[in-house]
Amino acid sequence: MHSDRFALEIWGRSSFRICGRAGQLTTIVCAVLAGIGVLLAGNLPWVALLAPLNLRLLPVVPWAIAPMAIYLVLYWRYIGGRIGSPGTAEMRRARLRANPLAPDVWIMAIFTGLVGFGALLALVAVMARLVMLPESAPIAAPAGMPRLTVFLLLVMSSIVAGVTEEAGFRGYMQGRIEQRYGLPTAILVNGALFGLLHFPNHPGAVISMLPYYISVAAVYGGLTWASNSILPALVLHVAGDIWSLTRLWATGRPEWQLSTTAPQLLSETGADASFFVATAALIVLVAATCRLCWSLRHSRH
Repeated sequence: MHSDRFALEIWGRSSFRICGRAGQLTTIVCAVLAGIGVLLAGNLPWVALLAPLNLRLLPVVPWAIAPMAIYLVLYWRYIGGRIGSPGTAEMRRARLRANPLAPDVWIMAIFTGLVGFGALLALVAVMARLVMLPESAPIAAPAGMPRLTVFLLLVMSSIVAGVTEEAGFRGYMQGRIEQRYGLPTAILVNGALFGLLHFPNHPGAVISMLPYYISVAAVYGGLTWASNSILPALVLHVAGDIWSLTRLWATGRPEWQLSTTAPQLLSETGADASFFVATAALIVLVAATCRLCWSLRHSRH
């Protein structure tokens, strides 16, 4: 009799652990699927339909911007709970996390994000000495397309990417994971998926570029955590994409290639002064970004 009770107790504890782990996995899987669904719902009409059509039909005019802008407004209002079923409106509003901010919080958040961008540049400088960073496919416009049209389409691409990626990754995906497991786990999950999303940019260097994309997600995700809103990260994401896409179009170099010539690897030169300076700058800027995020979170309260 006692042995039966003991067996039942062991079985109960084991079942509880299994169910607990299943619940944890379910939370992450549901958050990931929701984030990817939000991303694709906003991104695919531009990437798969409107932008390619604009390159083939009447390419001298950026006509695809107007229908995409209308769609993006409706998309934003739906995932933010302003239109659609009233029964899920509050849930969608909370998941999007597009909370309004006071002007002083806005200023501090943008400054924090810019310091985070500085840390990313220092990280790229360090990574370029450790591994060979990949090339990126150049942006080619159809013959006869005016430069202004190309630029406007790149701006629209940046807006679509910034809105949909922040809504999907930092809103719907990060929020649920962050609430249950904390910020580091949330950043690691959405950062890894954020990197895999960009594999077409460098299909042969997906793994080596993951630290960069996880770091990008850490800047945007930390800023969202600190301000309790995706809006500052969204603004910085759009601005950063406009800069990186325009630079790629004009120079053929992605944002992780800081100069026309690749720096020599440490395996060839050994540690030198420039590497130590870049490493020191990285440490200082990462510490400053973390400190600013912490201050931003407390000043918001």
